[in-house]
Amino acid sequence: QVQVVESGGGLVQAGGSLRLSCAASERIDWFNVVGWYRQAPGKQRELVATVTRGRNTNFADSVKGRFTISSDNAKNAVYLQMNSLNPEDTAVYYCNGVRADWPRRGNYWGQGTQVTVSS
Repeated sequence: QVQVVESGGGLVQAGGSLRLSCAASERIDWFNVVGWYRQAPGKQRELVATVTRGRNTNFADSVKGRFTISSDNAKNAVYLQMNSLNPEDTAVYYCNGVRADWPRRGNYWGQGTQVTVSS
């Protein structure tokens, strides 16, 4: 069974940094796209950043210049480095992996990791 598991969340002061990790149960380069999404209380889940198998990246406007996303094939992991955090970044952060190869084709979500930024 394909799984992705997030870790690295926590409480940080405004201006601080955190690095989130998304560990996959299979080779990370078997995923077409791996992304980070977040959901704040009372708000819809939103895209934060994605990285493709070809290492192309995409970021939400609200995090450009502050967040970076990277993948490590040796560790089957994707990382979200978050710098200059502000209270508006407080949310549950979810990892999502998309597979297109049969029979693993599907959209895989982790359980989420809480990020809280205090002012």
